[in-house]
Amino acid sequence: QVRLVESGGGLVQPGGSLRLSCVAPADIFAISIMGWYRQAPGKERELVATITIGGRPDYADFVKGRFTISKDNAKNTVNLQMNGLKPEDTAVYYCNSMSDYDYWGQGTQVTVSS
Repeated sequence: QVRLVESGGGLVQPGGSLRLSCVAPADIFAISIMGWYRQAPGKERELVATITIGGRPDYADFVKGRFTISKDNAKNTVNLQMNGLKPEDTAVYYCNSMSDYDYWGQGTQVTVSS
């Protein structure tokens, strides 16, 4: 069974920062577009950011200028640096790998509150 393992969630005050990381199996990481999604209570899961095999990032409009997605090919890791966090960013964040099949992590909670 393919496992994507996320880390880095937590509680942060508005305006603060968090960094999420996701480790994928090497064979999956090498052939996949990697991404981060989020799901807030009572809402649909939504795309936050993706990064291609070649390293090109793309972002949802609501995080542009605040979040940065990056990847470390040597560690099979995709990161999401989140700055300027807002209460509306509160959600469970999921790592995703997309190739012939989609794989998902278990999710990590991000709570932005004073």
